[in-house]
Amino acid sequence: MTTHKERIQACLHGEILDRPPVALWRHFPVDDQSPETLAKATLHFQRNYDFDLVKVTPSSSFCVRDWGVEDAWRGDTEGTRQYTKRVVHDPRDWEGLPILDPTAPHLAAQLQALRLIRAELGPDTPMLQTIFSPLAQAKNLAGNETLLTHIRLYPDAVTKGLEVITESTRRFVEAALATGIDGIFYAIQHAQADLMTIDQYLTIALPYDRKSLEPAKELWCNVLHLHGLHIYFSRSILDAINFPIVNWHDRETFPSLVEAQLSVPGIVTCGGLRQDTLVYGNQAEVREEAEDAILRTKGKQFLLATGCVVPIIAPHGNILAARNSVESWTA
Repeated sequence: MTTHKERIQACLHGEILDRPPVALWRHFPVDDQSPETLAKATLHFQRNYDFDLVKVTPSSSFCVRDWGVEDAWRGDTEGTRQYTKRVVHDPRDWEGLPILDPTAPHLAAQLQALRLIRAELGPDTPMLQTIFSPLAQAKNLAGNETLLTHIRLYPDAVTKGLEVITESTRRFVEAALATGIDGIFYAIQHAQADLMTIDQYLTIALPYDRKSLEPAKELWCNVLHLHGLHIYFSRSILDAINFPIVNWHDRETFPSLVEAQLSVPGIVTCGGLRQDTLVYGNQAEVREEAEDAILRTKGKQFLLATGCVVPIIAPHGNILAARNSVESWTA
């Protein structure tokens, strides 16, 4: 039988073994507060649906809590936690951030979750760790409005903060390699026109993206996630990061899956399903949307997924319909 790893590797090479690959991922609120329960919840989700890769999805605060940020679970339908304490208020606060070592408590806990998942998952299913870009982490340290104001008024101070965040991220990625991950899921949140110009992103953020990702260059299953609407699906960003798989809200913002494949030959497009369809649609509508995406891409260099996390209120039957939609694929 074809393994998940073989199916993804074939997809990367423009081949289809038995069917196109499929993967969905979600947050596990409350359970994501300890490595043991995050590992158990992640493995339970995978055993239920047998996806072709496992993206480990901790709370976004895992990488900033060791700097003193606090957050709380308040019932968000995407499973995200609400930030209740920021640590950057004054521009000088950026300059006071220490570099974090992977042995810091919350970073170490996430590494332990990866080790637990890898031990149970086995080598035939790719495992990815979520990594937030330095600018996304800066947003969580300060709040987005404060971050953007400081970038405009106090760029030197923000630069010092980003350098510390970047080195901390690079060290964590390096440590994550030892847990047996196959790739990282790199989440960029500011490459969108509502927040920055493309020139601003290329100047302010991209150099830190590249430095953060240096240890991940040799991993074979890296995924770039461009979050939000009006994104910069830019060759400048894609070529600099050079990840084989790109994920974005393709049903809600430019480009479409086909437009992306035409503009950047060779990439694997990852998407095809709306979050709202999985939550509010029925099983027939989920299958129709999935089959449309497979038809438009011909199933080649395509991984069926949502443009972001599956909301935690998505019905089991709809998730199962998405998973099973690839089984009816014919060349």
